[in-house]
Amino acid sequence: MSESATVVCRREGHVAHVVLNRPQARNALNLQMCIDLRHVFEDLDGDKDVRVVLLTSSGPVFCAGADLKERVDKDERWVLDRRRASFAAYDAIARCRKPVVALTQGPVVGSGGEILMSCDFAIASEKTTFRFPEPQWGTVGATQRLQRVIGKARAKELLFTGRVMPVEEAYARGLVARVVPHADLTRIGDEVVADIAAAPPLAVALTKQAVDLGYETDLANGIRIELAAIERCLANGGWRDGIKKFVDQSEAETGAGDGEG
Repeated sequence: MSESATVVCRREGHVAHVVLNRPQARNALNLQMCIDLRHVFEDLDGDKDVRVVLLTSSGPVFCAGADLKERVDKDERWVLDRRRASFAAYDAIARCRKPVVALTQGPVVGSGGEILMSCDFAIASEKTTFRFPEPQWGTVGATQRLQRVIGKARAKELLFTGRVMPVEEAYARGLVARVVPHADLTRIGDEVVADIAAAPPLAVALTKQAVDLGYETDLANGIRIELAAIERCLANGGWRDGIKKFVDQSEAETGAGDGEG
């Protein structure tokens, strides 16, 4: 286990649990949390024993956005450097080669949404809500990731109005992958990351890379990216273990069908 001023990271087998840990401030993102998040995810990216990361937070609020109180009496240079630190934190999460799954148990505001969108996907409790009020705070934020997730017009509507978006709408727009009962959130999150950790790590890492790189190009180039990933899997030889696992399961089940891929 490692603990900083704002972020706790503990490892359980091949799973790393990263916790936003400023419950007294509703997990609002301050400069120290930006620095801590970047360092934690850079370390996890190079940790060969970690196969998947589960990102959660302490208390009833996932993240209340940027901690505007720390900007009192600061000058424009400090605020700009602080914003750059937040972008570096988001980038460290997004660039992590391990799958990163977020669990959201309550309000997600502003920078909290940026953290969530930097993850590979999010599982939300029924108590989750979203709000992107940056323009109402006299600043600019969430203009890039949000539109790439939900579309330009919908992103503008949320940013211009600052309204609260319920979790059902967030699910419909693709901001979260699943909505689950609040009482089941932790259990389901643990089950999901356990399934990911049990899969062949190279295949999972290459799948993440292929999806991310393919998203940035056209289908023809995307197919080339996938073929390159397949060649790496074949060269590794671990795919034979996957075939054996499938055959063993098929023999143990009645009426097993063919595999995929």
